[in-house]
Amino acid sequence: MPIPCNKMRYIMNIVFPIIELIDRLAIAELKFSKTQLNQQEVNWYKQQFDKYDFSSIAEQYAELKDIHTKIWGLESDIRLGMEHKLGLEEVGKRAIAIRDWNNKRIALKNQIAERLQCDIREIKKDHASE
Repeated sequence: MPIPCNKMRYIMNIVFPIIELIDRLAIAELKFSKTQLNQQEVNWYKQQFDKYDFSSIAEQYAELKDIHTKIWGLESDIRLGMEHKLGLEEVGKRAIAIRDWNNKRIALKNQIAERLQCDIREIKKDHASE
């Protein structure tokens, strides 16, 4: 049985580690800058973000947003279903570049977690980011 929309608010607003909040805000802000379609999402993350003093990670947050921007650029044509125009070689090059940027993203998120004294880290097993 579906959950009524007015009840979802209490079920769907789950607390998660601070590094995930920071990462998701960076993604939401980028998405908004590109599409203007997710204002409610950005507002929700910002409300959570504004409860804390993140001045100590301002540089890392800007770097995280830059990484997401690079990933967005690499994925955009593929997301639009234009891989046939890119060719398999280019799609493969982009997949490797996306993987490499995601590895940098994971390392940066873990640096942020350490700086904020958050015990949660993003751990990958049998993964190039190890």
